[in-house]
Amino acid sequence: MSTTPARPMRADARRNYDRLLSEARVSFAAHGTDASLEDIARRAGVGIGTLYRHFPNRQALMNAVFQEALTALLDRSRELARSDRPCTALVEWLGAIVTHAGEYHGLAQALMSASGNVNSALTSCHVPLRQAGDRLLTRAKSNGSVRADVSIDDLLQLTNAIALAAEQTPSDPALADRLLRLTLRGLKADPADPAGPADPAPSDPQGD
Repeated sequence: MSTTPARPMRADARRNYDRLLSEARVSFAAHGTDASLEDIARRAGVGIGTLYRHFPNRQALMNAVFQEALTALLDRSRELARSDRPCTALVEWLGAIVTHAGEYHGLAQALMSASGNVNSALTSCHVPLRQAGDRLLTRAKSNGSVRADVSIDDLLQLTNAIALAAEQTPSDPALADRLLRLTLRGLKADPADPAGPADPAPSDPQGD
């Protein structure tokens, strides 16, 4: 999905748009997604009114900034969809989301909020992620390595919650990985569980 508006822009408007995006990326990485929009506009050399003409609210600006990372996550999901270990592929992709969310303070919380709000500007990020994750989850269910009652919405909420917990505990860089592994133990199909068939590798939380 392109980060540029649908209608063609004049050259000066295009330069302003690109500068705003560039400064927003830097500011969000350094100060989080609640970085001052006034400072972003000032650093881009434009007024706050110009920023709002291109991006009517903070979430619209966030959505444009994260499109590049979204494209990378979607490309990775397509690569992993060819894996002969679908559960491992699913785990790896969820881990990539945690890593991405950790690059911008506040992104995990924003994505969690967007998942339940169809009017959010971030919906255009959340929906493609949900669709890509659902394809990976469906493959993992099909080969019996993940419980049949697991939903992609639950998984994405858990993944964003893990990213948020890791964000709030910067002194423990391994926290996200531990929480993700613990959470995924509950995904594994169990022989005694009517929700799914036996796990082919019960000793390995990421095995298929």
